[in-house]
Amino acid sequence: MPPIFYSFFVPALFVWLWSTGFIGAKYGLPYAEPFTLLLIRMLFTLALLSVLAWIMKTRWPGWRGAGHLAVTGLLVHGCYLGGVYYAIQGGMPAGIVSLIVGLQPLVTSAAAILVLKESVSARQWVGLALGLVGVTLVLLEKFGDGIGTSDFPLWTLIFAGLSLAGISLGTVYQKRNGTQADLVAGTFIQFTAAATVFAIGAFTLETREVEWALPLILSMVWLVFGVSIGAILLLMWLIRRGAASQVASLFYLVPPITALQAFWLFDERLGALAMIGGAISITGVALVVTQRRSTS
Repeated sequence: MPPIFYSFFVPALFVWLWSTGFIGAKYGLPYAEPFTLLLIRMLFTLALLSVLAWIMKTRWPGWRGAGHLAVTGLLVHGCYLGGVYYAIQGGMPAGIVSLIVGLQPLVTSAAAILVLKESVSARQWVGLALGLVGVTLVLLEKFGDGIGTSDFPLWTLIFAGLSLAGISLGTVYQKRNGTQADLVAGTFIQFTAAATVFAIGAFTLETREVEWALPLILSMVWLVFGVSIGAILLLMWLIRRGAASQVASLFYLVPPITALQAFWLFDERLGALAMIGGAISITGVALVVTQRRSTS
């Protein structure tokens, strides 16, 4: 196959699969509470990963490595997914949730500066500033006339922020305490830690009532096979092909792809100011991500 297939089309497919996670969440949440829905998703995914680990004769890390992976799982999957699902359930449009969480490269860079003492270039500082300005414009449009006039409550920002903080800090933690564990084994441990959090949340904060309607079943099938399993297998394939670095350069496309899907499927609309803010944020993330790629 031509090189462009490995360097662009497969990474683009991976990023598209990632973006559909926001859409799948919006489809499933009317039929189950967030922690309950996530727990079910994790249990199905873990069952499939167990089979995959057995087929591939996966090597498991020691207790120390498993502990680091568990912490990463709590942050990257537990906080990230829990925050996204509660924000969407609260009424925040999937496109805006994706935009806020899409600032992850910016927050990760800022955290790396503070925690890992990494240097930052002028280009990255510009990217960080643009990301902040862009999101501010989006929120100004939604809350400019007062909190009560917005189509989603202010508290959903707390969960979106928790999601952003979780995946950003988890990325830095994994970089600082990373382990060379097999990807399937590492993912299994991370998902197990996240499932534990979701189980505690579901049994202490929710009713655990599930309406097994067709939209929930279809969204669950997609979230498990398309996102949790499919995206991971694609990532494994990309890593083996040496094209994983291409994925990072496309991650800033997740918010607009999600916004387009949300507009088409749910008629979620963004005004002119929010669209301008989104474009500015995406530009900021692109500056930071491409800078990382050029220096890696």
